[in-house]
Order: sequence, then C-alpha cells, then structure tokens
Amino acid sequence: MMKKFLPINKLTCLLLAASLAGCTDLKEEVIDEVLGSNNSNPENVLSAAYGQMGDATFVDHGNVFALQEYSTDEALLPQRGSDWGDGGVWRAIHEFTWGADNSVLTNTWNNLNKGITKSLTAITAINNASNFPNKAMFMAEAKGMLALYTYHTLDLYGQAPYVDPLQINPPVQVRKADVAIDELIKEVEALIPDLANLKEQNTHNGRFTKQAAYGLLADMYLNRAVLKDRYAATFKFTEPAVDNNGTDMDKVIYYTSLLINDARFKLESNYFRNFDIDNGGRPELIFVVQQSINTLRSSDNDFAYMSMERNQKPSSNNRGTNASCITPEFYNTWNGNFDDPRFSRKYQYADLTWFKNDGTDISVPATSIVPNSAQLPWFHFNRGLQVGQQYGPILLPNGTLERTADGRIKVSKLFCEKTPAQAMDFTPELNFDNPTQAILTQQQVNRGVRVFKWEFDPERDNSSSNVDVPLYRLGGIYCMRAEANFRKGLTGPAMDDINMLRTSRTREAYYGSTPGVALTSITEQVLYNEIGYEMYWEMNRRKQMIRFGKFEAGCAGKAPSEPYRRVFPIPQSAMDASDVFTQNFKYPQ
Repeated sequence: MMKKFLPINKLTCLLLAASLAGCTDLKEEVIDEVLGSNNSNPENVLSAAYGQMGDATFVDHGNVFALQEYSTDEALLPQRGSDWGDGGVWRAIHEFTWGADNSVLTNTWNNLNKGITKSLTAITAINNASNFPNKAMFMAEAKGMLALYTYHTLDLYGQAPYVDPLQINPPVQVRKADVAIDELIKEVEALIPDLANLKEQNTHNGRFTKQAAYGLLADMYLNRAVLKDRYAATFKFTEPAVDNNGTDMDKVIYYTSLLINDARFKLESNYFRNFDIDNGGRPELIFVVQQSINTLRSSDNDFAYMSMERNQKPSSNNRGTNASCITPEFYNTWNGNFDDPRFSRKYQYADLTWFKNDGTDISVPATSIVPNSAQLPWFHFNRGLQVGQQYGPILLPNGTLERTADGRIKVSKLFCEKTPAQAMDFTPELNFDNPTQAILTQQQVNRGVRVFKWEFDPERDNSSSNVDVPLYRLGGIYCMRAEANFRKGLTGPAMDDINMLRTSRTREAYYGSTPGVALTSITEQVLYNEIGYEMYWEMNRRKQMIRFGKFEAGCAGKAPSEPYRRVFPIPQSAMDASDVFTQNFKYPQ
C-alpha cells in the first residue's frame, strides 16, 4: 500500500501559477521551505496523484459529476425554496446559462489541473529516483494518471495545460482537444507493456493497471470523433484509428473485448452491489476512486446525500439534503421498463423483513448496526429511483430513531423537514413556474424523482464515505462495445451485449430473483435508453448525449441550446492568471 502524502514542488507551482488563480501569490522561497524529503519519494508523490481523484474531483457532486450530469436530462440541482440558490451557480449548469465566472466550472478546472500537476510531479520524482524497484511500472502509472486527468480536462474544457516534467523550468504549453486526443491515445497505448495486470505486483482496482488503460482507451476512442470536431452536425465515428489499424469503433471493440473476456471481471446479478459502501474489490469494478473513512485521504458521500430529503435518515448521525433529482424526460424513458432490476430494489433485513416503502411497513429490526458506532441502529432505504410517498424512521428530540415497544425501528410516513405539514411525496413532474428556470418554491420541494443508486454511508456525515467510485466498470464496458457495434451497423452483436446486461441483473428475492427481460430488437433510441438505464448517475450522460445528438435539446428547466455549449469555457480566473489560454468558441473573450 502506497503512503498517502500530498506533494508540493516547484513544478506544481509553475503550472498552477500559470493556469490557476490563487497560486500566483505563492513565493518560491515559501515553497522551498515546505518541501521535505518525503516529496522526493516516488511512492508518496504517485499516491498524491491518485489521491486527487478523491479530493473532490470525481467524488464531490460539484466537480466532474456536476458538469457531466447536471448539464443533462439525467440530473439537475434546482433551487428549492431558500435552499441551493447560491447565486444561481447550480441551476446555471442545467439551464445552460453558465459563464466563465461560474464557481462550479472553476472548481472543477482547478481540481483537474491539480491532478495534472500531481501526475507531472510524480513523473519527475520517479524519473529522478535511483535504484527504485518497479520503476518502469510506477512511471507508466504516473503517465496513465496524467492522461486520465488530461482527457477529462480536454473533454470538458477543450484545452489542458502541460509542461515537460523532465525539463528544468519548462514553459507552460496548452494541449488542444482536436490534436491532443490522438497524442493521448498514443501515449496510453505505449504504456501498456510496462503496466501491471490487475491484482499482480500488489495492484488493486484503485491503481492504473493494464485493465484501467484498456477502459480509458475505449473511452477515448468512443469519444474521439467528438473531441476532434466538437461542433459538427454529425460525428465521424468510423474514421481510421490513430494507428490506421481499423476504425475508432474497431478499437473500442478491441479494448472492451479485452475486458469482457477477462476472467477477473464479472457482472453483478445485484446491480446495486456496485455502489454499496463495501464495494471495494467487487468483480465488476475495473478502475475506481478508492474511498475510506478514517484515513488521511478525504472521502465523500455526495452521490447519495445530495438526492435524499433532510428527513430521510439512515442513522441518527445522518440526513439527506433535498437537492438533486432527475428530469421527467429521463424518468419517462423507463416507461414499460419499471420492472428492470436497475430501476429500484427493496432492502431485506437479516430476519427476512422487507422494507417496502409503500405504506404497509410498520417496523424493521434494529439489529443492523452502523459500523464503528456505539450500537447505533442502521435503517436501510431502498435503492434506485425513488418516486411517490416516502417512509422511514423519525428522529426523536433525544437524537435517537423512534422505536416500537419491542425495540424495533418504527417506520412512519415521512414529512418534509422545513414544511412539517407537507408529506414527502416525490413526483416525476417538475413543472417549474418558469419552464426555463430551475426554481421551486418551498411548497414545491417534493418535485423530481430522487436517485438512491449509491448507498448512503451511515457512519459519518456527507463528507465521508467508504464507497469506492467506479470510473470504469464492466457494465459500462458492455455499453461501449454495444454502441461501437451499433455504429458499425452490427445490430446483432450490439443487442447481444445489451441483453447480457439486462439478463445478468436480477430482481430482489421479493420478486422471485427474476432476471431482466431480453430485447427482441434494437434501434438507436432503444440503445440510447439502455445506456441510460445502466450508467445513470455515473458521470457519463453528457458525453452520451453529445454523441447521440441530444445535448442541445430542451428539457425541464432548460431551453434548447447551441452546439458551442458542448464545451465549457476556460474559467475567467485562469484567463486572468495567464495569457497561454484562448477562450473557447463563442464565449466572451
């Protein structure tokens, strides 16, 4: 296990000073003072590059998640009464009214850039290390992490900073997506011989292994046509691959097949096991952001916390925040498919009691205990999309969950925290008073179906969690291969992969553990919906909508938009700090 230490060095400050606001005030002599011998330890600095994934970047709802999800029909964070106004920064992402001064855009840019600089720092430290075991493998991992952060920056912003980590005082360069995507693909392909296979050489799915590289390469090839011609009316998905060996879609099929045919990985029959708080090492997860409570690394519960109402309490330590939801447009894609095992799942306690969340529940056992607590009972909410009246425990004034006479957790009809007379009844409709502004009054806070895909960690508040966040998992890999085959005109193999996902997932024992139902035909719209069923709430939707030509369409809280919004502006703070960047097309210079 690599030590966890956040490095800082001159290379990091050089790049940050040129591309991020706030670093320009740092003095070189101050940096020299904080430099310690640990920063030259390659394992420490590589650990920091990995750690940046979990330091908000891919786990906090206001970073990559916000840009990849809140900008789509799959998720939004509306203003709800007096909550989540915040100067309009959240709803601007969904309304497509963001500007270069939006703090969500700026924070995401900054955190991705920190990942780039920490990866560059790791490359420098590993290169300078002498007699370092597995030097080639660690170097390949550091370069893989650099490619990962750079790819996400190019995808979201169209540009990414770079300096040569092996030069002294190198100039800051700007990589542009249309050219850099090919460079990144070549760079990652060149790393594969030096990377370890997963579970070999003490690696795990939080490390950049050969298998992580295959996932990243499949992702880059699937979206290469978009990055090369961002504003095109149609994308050239089947143009020759970077090495001219087949097409982009052939490469997607090649790299995804390496993973699908790998015995290390297996689809979960219980789809939601992929998103449990004890999902570490699950057989479907290829490359993850590892999270753990009580470590030196930060962790985050946001993907669960953001969608729960304040009066939904997994334990007396926790509550939700009544914020994000899905649009009726996405909810309606599930019509005719509500019995899909990925739509929702009831929870069964050890004594075989089911929490049905339908008003028939009276109590559940108090024998499920919050880890590392003084025997606090743990109430398990159901998973998936939650619609309609909600039920659960009530927190008493003494700070404990209400019990029945025989000591079980009492299940009650729930009411909204800020309007106690208002039943907690989530509706598919949003019906904003102004259709293009995601603003709800206090009396409208129930609007929007909520997403309980990620398990709420009851041990700590929303700032900590043990759930690992998958960046690449086998279900998504099947989706990539299905789409690549479909774009090649191979509808049979595409449907086979979608049906593998549908029939491998089973419903809970309450419904007889029945598998999902296979499709008998597939169209582009069916494929689009199926990818949504498998990948919702996983930082995938924006890229998918752009590829399928749906990103500009209007939906609840959003008017139709223009193609230039497919890429976000370079934050104003970065433009002010350096003249190396040019603002993206149609954004004010």
